[in-house]
Amino acid sequence: MTRRFKDIDYALLIVVTIIFIAGIFFLFSASYQKSKEIDENLTLKQIMWMIVALGTGTVILLIDYNRLISSAYLIYGLSILSLFIVLGFERVLGAKRWIQIGNFSFQPSEFVKVAIILALARYLGYNSGRMERWTSLIMPIILTIVPVALIIVQPDLGTAILLIPVLFSMLYVSGAKVRHLFALVLTGLAAFPFMWHYLLKGYQKNRLLVFLDPNIDPTGAGYTIIQSKIAIGSGGLLGKGWLSGTQNQLNFLPERHTDFIFSVVGEEWGYLGCMMIVLLYLFLIIRGIKIASSTADASAKLLVAGLVTLLSLQIFINIGMTIGLMPVVGLPLPLISYGGSSLVCTMAIIALFINVRMRRMIF
Repeated sequence: MTRRFKDIDYALLIVVTIIFIAGIFFLFSASYQKSKEIDENLTLKQIMWMIVALGTGTVILLIDYNRLISSAYLIYGLSILSLFIVLGFERVLGAKRWIQIGNFSFQPSEFVKVAIILALARYLGYNSGRMERWTSLIMPIILTIVPVALIIVQPDLGTAILLIPVLFSMLYVSGAKVRHLFALVLTGLAAFPFMWHYLLKGYQKNRLLVFLDPNIDPTGAGYTIIQSKIAIGSGGLLGKGWLSGTQNQLNFLPERHTDFIFSVVGEEWGYLGCMMIVLLYLFLIIRGIKIASSTADASAKLLVAGLVTLLSLQIFINIGMTIGLMPVVGLPLPLISYGGSSLVCTMAIIALFINVRMRRMIF
């Protein structure tokens, strides 16, 4: 046990701590000016959620990842059940994404992401060496499509979008043929017109159109991205200073405590502040890749590969949204955006990284 704890990646934990502490400063600034949309106690609530997240991460560290993978289908089944349950709750901001128990609420789709990756890691790991056949792709696709469909119904397009590339990355690592994966991509592209007409909501279509040109609806769907670009662009090299961002403090920037908190970073801390955050995230991603490449256990390799893909995509899409490189799909910035479910899920991912690293040479 002592040797295992010596294998804990303390550098990874230090970087996670730095990102979270920086996020607390960003969140405090985003909620500094009173607003109808933003709770002034967000910073304290985020710290409380971090305590919960640390507790969750500690529990995950104490459980051998092999046991988690062995229980993956049970965890997956419970997560699917939670997606059905959430559909019975009242809508919040037009969507059914949260389960409310008293004053406590959580977003099941955040935890479903990890559950799907666990289930895929188990199936693909146990079928290692047999993934070159077409038929071997059927079960992984089913394991992914079922929760994706339920998440789209909520609707939560952002989370659903994340899961498809995660599936492809894990299939690739498991040895699936590239031509088979390419054929699946073409099938998905061919199905896009159907999705556009029958699956996407009106506001989701509008967001995609506004992504191409925010000025077609500058006071509606395009407003947030326009204000975000102004905020980041006005920050310059060094930023305007903490609590001094005009777009932020004068309440021009919507969702600045959640999906668009990176805009607060850009305005108040400038290009250098943004690059520092990006480099810290890059360290996490590279660390995850090294952990995946250093383990001989097929299931563990697949687990970490899926989690790295998930984390990387969420960071890329969120930052891309704020600067107009990606459509607005409602994804939080890991460890920085306000949100208990997102924070606990991210810490679970970090804990799984460390869990595999601690036990990667133990069979």
